[in-house]
Amino acid sequence: MIRAAIAGVVGFVLIFIESMIVMNLKGLETIEYGGLTPFINVWAMNFFFVFAILTQVTNWYVNKESLKEDKSF
Repeated sequence: MIRAAIAGVVGFVLIFIESMIVMNLKGLETIEYGGLTPFINVWAMNFFFVFAILTQVTNWYVNKESLKEDKSF
């Protein structure tokens, strides 16, 4: 649940960071998303991207100790 909340907020922040990068590269002053649906689609992509990264980091953190103890390789 915490991962989803963090992913939602960070995904929303990423929209603005991505928009600033595009505006600087193209020399624009504003960006038109074309309505609410494309904006939500971008936010959803960012949400799942951050959620996947947080899931992998959480799995690594939980399994870090078991990997340290397993020296059978």
